[in-house]
Amino acid sequence: MCLINFHFQDHPNYRLIVAANRDEFYERPTAPAHFWEDKPYLLAGRDLLQRGTWLGVTKNGRFAALTNYRDASEQTKDVRSRGEIVTGFLDSNVTAAEFLKLLQQKRAEYAGFNVIVGTADELLYYSNIENEVKKVSPGTHGLSNHFLDTRWPKVVKGKKGIRKLVEQNRIIKPEELFDVLQDAEPFPDEQLPNTGVGEQWERVLSSLFIKSDRYGTRSATVLLIDHENNITFVERTYQNGEFIEDRTFTFQME
Repeated sequence: MCLINFHFQDHPNYRLIVAANRDEFYERPTAPAHFWEDKPYLLAGRDLLQRGTWLGVTKNGRFAALTNYRDASEQTKDVRSRGEIVTGFLDSNVTAAEFLKLLQQKRAEYAGFNVIVGTADELLYYSNIENEVKKVSPGTHGLSNHFLDTRWPKVVKGKKGIRKLVEQNRIIKPEELFDVLQDAEPFPDEQLPNTGVGEQWERVLSSLFIKSDRYGTRSATVLLIDHENNITFVERTYQNGEFIEDRTFTFQME
């Protein structure tokens, strides 16, 4: 997952609104969103290489989402799969604070990551680079491959799009959130961060929706949890930047 825009509480109809893009190499095998056969209470897409996930929700309203921390100099060999972090929280019954306390103790076993865990009532954010657990405040937030609310151009633009929707609409349609996520316009070079991947890749990775020869946005996810505990989860999948299908799940929180 490389871009997570979300609006937490502070809306007359929704406690949590999430609009996120997962960027990955096209060849990496992935299953689209479904309730997992081995964990039927867990709804998420699945990385078929390591069996974890990047974003998911459970029938009782637990939510987690993760992005990688981009650092070209970081060694990523012989580390644990970061996708197990999201799965681990969704598959547990400990509080978000307890889960992150345990995660801190093994933070060095993973390459750099950011994770958001909790429920529509309380969300916590943690990065193993900063190593500080933070409570997410009500309002609009954005997370890419740096820290929460870092002012990368794509994060700023995504937050602005989400904020406009929540301010102008009591009922938000998933398609409106997908429209924000599908913005494929790159930003000028002078606005781009320097994360060590080179100017060409910084340019490719700068847009909200990414498309290149072998890497790009594989899926987009919209999650809505309202004040009556109704959950709407829609995943839109892509192949080589082209639309494949939408999968929609609606259910009442248990």
